[in-house]
Amino acid sequence: MIFITAAAFLPGCSSGERNLVLSDRESGQVYATYPVENGDTFAVEFVHSVNKSPVRDVFEIRDGEIWNTQCIYYGFGAGVEEELGEGETLSYGENGEMIISDIEKKMDTMVIVVGTISDHTLYLGEETISLRDLCGRSSKILFSCK
Repeated sequence: MIFITAAAFLPGCSSGERNLVLSDRESGQVYATYPVENGDTFAVEFVHSVNKSPVRDVFEIRDGEIWNTQCIYYGFGAGVEEELGEGETLSYGENGEMIISDIEKKMDTMVIVVGTISDHTLYLGEETISLRDLCGRSSKILFSCK
């Protein structure tokens, strides 16, 4: 399950070298850092607990901030968007996936709780990273750009 809130201010990255930082929300322990540039995208995917199909949220680094831009899923269930927000578009992929684009939501705070039954996977460039292996089950991972 992904929990994303906009309650706290997360400083953006200044120009120059940036890193996507994954840290423990409570202790601040850094699990990993990944170099990123303006315009880079990454995604987090998990298996939905109700409909048992993949959900992939896509994010973009813009001027050192994290923006949610797209969501890809295969079935409806509790917690899956059923109505489009203003400006969002829905299309269908060749494998039956539903693709919500143009989400345009700045992530002031982005926390992902790693699943206990199924893994959460981070896709960054050519890398595929198991968040369960990296951080452990039930970890509350804070994503930031520094």
